[in-house]
Amino acid sequence: MTQPGTTTAMSRQMQDCVEACMSCHTVCEETMSSCMQMGGQAQMQIMRTLMDCAETTRMCADMMMRRSPMSAQMCAMCAEACAMCAEACMSMPDDPQMMRCAEACRRCEASCRAMAGATM
Repeated sequence: MTQPGTTTAMSRQMQDCVEACMSCHTVCEETMSSCMQMGGQAQMQIMRTLMDCAETTRMCADMMMRRSPMSAQMCAMCAEACAMCAEACMSMPDDPQMMRCAEACRRCEASCRAMAGATM
């Protein structure tokens, strides 16, 4: 997969990270919808965390795909957002959607931590 104006293909590690970010983004969006249906004040903090994670993962994937020189820093921030979101989702262990989201966040966190230390 090459970007216009570049001659090098995206590394497998970077492709995997972009895919993990986009998957996490999708699951966070789905989980937000599920939370809205549940309602309740306790859900507000989880909703904020889900929103932060969804936006961060989308932006992180975008930055990697366009080879931004700030990708490594964004991956580090994304890993933190994913860790926070996974923890928030784990506060509702009986909810299958929350557990699905926590799992996607953990996968994305691991991938972004690896990319944060990689040379882009």
